Amino acid sequence: MNRSKIAMRNWRLLYATRKCYAKDGVSTDLKITDNCVNRLREVASTGEHLRIVVDGGGCSGFEYKMSLDSKINDNDFVFCKDHIKVVVDEVSLQFLKGATVDYLEDLMRSSFRIIDNPVAEKGCSCGSSFAIKMD
Repeated sequence: MNRSKIAMRNWRLLYATRKCYAKDGVSTDLKITDNCVNRLREVASTGEHLRIVVDGGGCSGFEYKMSLDSKINDNDFVFCKDHIKVVVDEVSLQFLKGATVDYLEDLMRSSFRIIDNPVAEKGCSCGSSFAIKMD
């Protein structure tokens, strides 16, 4: 492995660690609600975290995909609140900066959702797809 790859990997680990152990436990890049933390404590096994990926597709052009995962890749950013981790890859993070991860229950469904995403212009009523704001 060359020096630049090692330096980049170490920077990501440092960046993820700094984010994970922020003074108030909440990252400015991705906020995590108490409802999200509480639900993850109930459903995640030891060593599992919530992984969020943004993919092309859905009604509005992009969609959020969320799953429980136990792996953290080199290009992942780790966000923590109360020792609960939410993991986002480097590309997806560009579509999630400033957003909030929440767990919501309503008559139709119960799910983890992205709310208050400043990068998203509009979304579909299902809450899992969105369009990007064009400047």
